[in-house]
Amino acid sequence: MTRTQLTDEEWEYVAPYLPIGEYGPYPSRLRQQFEGVIWRFGTGAQWREMPAGFGAWPTVHNRFRQWRDAGVFEALLEGLIAEAAKLGRVDLSLVSVDSTTVRAHHDAAGMHLGADVLAALEKAAAEERARQKGAARKDKTGRTPKATRSGKSADASGDGASSV
Repeated sequence: MTRTQLTDEEWEYVAPYLPIGEYGPYPSRLRQQFEGVIWRFGTGAQWREMPAGFGAWPTVHNRFRQWRDAGVFEALLEGLIAEAAKLGRVDLSLVSVDSTTVRAHHDAAGMHLGADVLAALEKAAAEERARQKGAARKDKTGRTPKATRSGKSADASGDGASSV
């Protein structure tokens, strides 16, 4: 038996959660295909690399998708946790739901800013935005063109001389 196969005791827990009929294979290949899914995710290999001992890879892949869409894996996980809880073998303090790193707001980290510091930071941010807007308005020579009442540049030539 390889490390990817289930023991008979483990299979006794898993088998009742796998559907037979609309979403399930013939009962004789049910365990083989389920172990193929375990192999795929245990190794991280592509479906096409699945050993033939688990069955044809497209069949195992399609079975996985059907079970996933039918919610079989969620029901299996919930059922196994409930069964383990009955036996007193559950330690949910070790369960990791997601390992995504999310940057928290500074208040979430316990950082408290006084009103004066927060006002100074907001003022500096506003000045930076105004400076960036002003820089975007500068012409190619690095000067800020002067606008007339019509909103057009009085110095359209860019050389500083006015045309008559």
